[in-house]
Amino acid sequence: MQLSSVITTIIAAATCASALPKPMTEKRALGGILMCQGANATGLCHYETYTLEECHEVPQEFYQNTRTFAPDGDDFYCWPRVGLCNDTCTSPTGCTFGGAFYFDNPAKYDLTKISWEKSLVSFDCHKNQTTTV
Repeated sequence: MQLSSVITTIIAAATCASALPKPMTEKRALGGILMCQGANATGLCHYETYTLEECHEVPQEFYQNTRTFAPDGDDFYCWPRVGLCNDTCTSPTGCTFGGAFYFDNPAKYDLTKISWEKSLVSFDCHKNQTTTV
């Protein structure tokens, strides 16, 4: 085998190894949420850890323009809202889509599935509670 072939093989192997997924070393944060303008965590994205039990308005660039709303773990859930935090809800059916965003929610990576990509304005998140008998 020629030296140039050996070098090419080594470079190709190193390139493939660097493309492999890296193991996640960071623990998910309680209240961590990924928002993206595109479905499946594409386009402009924003990640932040939000305080629980408090209403938060989405960042301006995601105001009624969010297709990914992905909570970071299964120990909390979030209620999306169509109005700002200080708005009074006057809808007879409520001001959410009728369910909560949680870690395993199949719609969290594509809000178009529930027709909410142009609705999300604010949200509040809560810690999951378990009861013992």
